[in-house]
This record gives sequence, C-alpha cells and structure tokens, in this order.
Amino acid sequence: MRRADRLFEIIQRLRRRRVVTAHSLAEQFNTSERTIYRDIRDLIASKVPIEGAAGIGYSLRKGYDLPPLMFSESELEALVFGARMVQNWSDAELGRAADAALSKIENVLPAHLQRMLDDRSLWAPKDVRRVPVTFDLGRLRAAIRGCTKVRFRYCDEKGAETRRKVRPLSLWFYPPFWTAASWCELRDDFRFFRVDRMNDVEFLNEPFAEEAGKSAADLFRHLLSKS
Repeated sequence: MRRADRLFEIIQRLRRRRVVTAHSLAEQFNTSERTIYRDIRDLIASKVPIEGAAGIGYSLRKGYDLPPLMFSESELEALVFGARMVQNWSDAELGRAADAALSKIENVLPAHLQRMLDDRSLWAPKDVRRVPVTFDLGRLRAAIRGCTKVRFRYCDEKGAETRRKVRPLSLWFYPPFWTAASWCELRDDFRFFRVDRMNDVEFLNEPFAEEAGKSAADLFRHLLSKS
C-alpha cells in the first residue's frame, strides 16, 4: 500500500473507533509501530486534529470529519490526469473549468499530497493530432444541456455533403476526434457526426422535449442491444 493511501485509511479507522492504538494500526497495515507513529505525526502536521499519545492510543477530535476532497494518491492521480486531458483536448470553456477545479483541489489538499499536482508521470500532450473544429464546441455542449436543436452542413468520409438538423444528445471522444451523438431528423434515426466535418453550424432557438425512442438513454440501450 502506498503511504498516501495508508494515511487516508488511518483517518478512516480513527473515524470509526473512539480510540485506536498504534499497535492495532501496525497490524492492520502490516507495518511497524514506528512507521505508524511517523504517519500520525505527519497527519497532525497537516492539521488533522488527532489526539492521544504513543502507548495510549489515538482518536479524532469530536466533530471532525474528512475534508470533502480527501483523496488517496491514486484517486488524485486519476483526477489530475483527467483534468489534463480535458484542458488539452476539449474546448476552451471546459479547459478553464478543469483548471479552476484543479485550483480548488490544490487549496484543500493536505501537504503530503500537494506534490501530486506537479507530477508528470502521466501526461496528455496538447495539440498532438488534434483535428480543428470550425465552431465553438462549448456551444454544442450547451445545446445538449439545454435540449435545443442544431443545423449544419455535413461532409462524410466520401466527401458527400448533406444538410442536417439534429437533436444533439451527447458528445463522444474517440481520440483525436469528437463525435456528436444525435437524433437526425433527415434520417429519422440515431446518427453520429464527427464534429470536424460539421460546417456552417447553426445553434437554433428550437427546444426539443425528451421523447420515447429518441433520447440519449434510448441511444445507449440501442447500442448495448447490438453489442
């Protein structure tokens, strides 16, 4: 077990019991009592309100709870890597949101996890094979959330062009392409459109209500039935 994970589990154990001895913690994590003493000392230094002493036992101060962003090292690594992918492979608005989320996480992280924000063991390079899009992807996300229709000119892989009017349902990322999963009014069926092949995009002030057989949930059920 990584040390960061062990520190997290120590706090969880202290939350569940009134008093926990270093001996019992050492047995649980298959380590020495000296290691547990060091862990407790570091947690206290990170402002976790642990009370007690060696040879007696430890407890959390009454009323204390874990901060809402108390992550293990692996959990934090996944979040940071995911945020980097969003920053480098999505639209500008979502990239700024990912950056803001990382800043909020940084403000509440305990000292022993701060270094994870600067870790470079997992990286998502920017603009490598990225395909240009002629419109703001953030507006397409807004149309999906707001359930408003979109009209555009679409060029397929053979170069054939059609005019489409769709109900946008979700965005799918197949690196390096973004694809809009939609209900297409021209084909009267579900269709997937690569956003880099969508041109003259119009975001219409034309809302649509969820309708049986034409929703995102129906699309996923349809795909699962074919798999």
